[in-house]
Amino acid sequence: MRIDIISAVPPLLDGPLDHSIVHRAKENGLVEIFKHDLRDYTEDKHKKIDDYPYGGEAGMVLTPQPLFSCIEHLTSERSYDEIIFTAPDGETFNQEEANKLSLKENIIIVCGHYKGIDQRVRDTLITKEYTIGDYVLSGGELPAMVITDAIVRLIPNAIGDAGSALSDSFQDGLLEAPIYTRPASFKGMEVPEVLRSGDHKKIQQWKLEQSISKTKERRQDLYEKFKKDY
Repeated sequence: MRIDIISAVPPLLDGPLDHSIVHRAKENGLVEIFKHDLRDYTEDKHKKIDDYPYGGEAGMVLTPQPLFSCIEHLTSERSYDEIIFTAPDGETFNQEEANKLSLKENIIIVCGHYKGIDQRVRDTLITKEYTIGDYVLSGGELPAMVITDAIVRLIPNAIGDAGSALSDSFQDGLLEAPIYTRPASFKGMEVPEVLRSGDHKKIQQWKLEQSISKTKERRQDLYEKFKKDY
């Protein structure tokens, strides 16, 4: 898989993408991640990439020319399955979307900045728009890293134990059941006996019951959907 991330401030992408699971996936040749500085594609002699919005609204907007030039340059070299824009008014990014994207070969993620990007870019070039929550951030770099991390960890062999990713919260529409590790007794708190029983059928049943109970308590929306589909 190849992921190209376009940003007005590429240094904001440094850090999380260079460590842990994503770093190992890159080292093992499972994913390529390229960061593109939008200023490298502007035709403005002062390297300007933003301007005031029409209509008198406050703030600045990323202009269309650098974005068109960058995306057209990338798409001239290879085909892309999705060109994603991270936006507060996009579709909510969730595990189901991460699963779909993990099956793609080439993805572009466009990071907004300031007040966003010119609507003509969204209308013409963008194929998917995602938000990671009902709040506004300074730019799309954090959502881009969230999306990238969620995708990469699902790539086969990115995680040593493939079953770990498949048992994460949301994979089956439920929140994950409580998890415990050694010691069995800690400060008077005991690991549930069923988890130490070795009876895999009972353990799975316990985990399902716990997942349903937690989801009902914490995420009524997911619980109602689970009841409908189950």
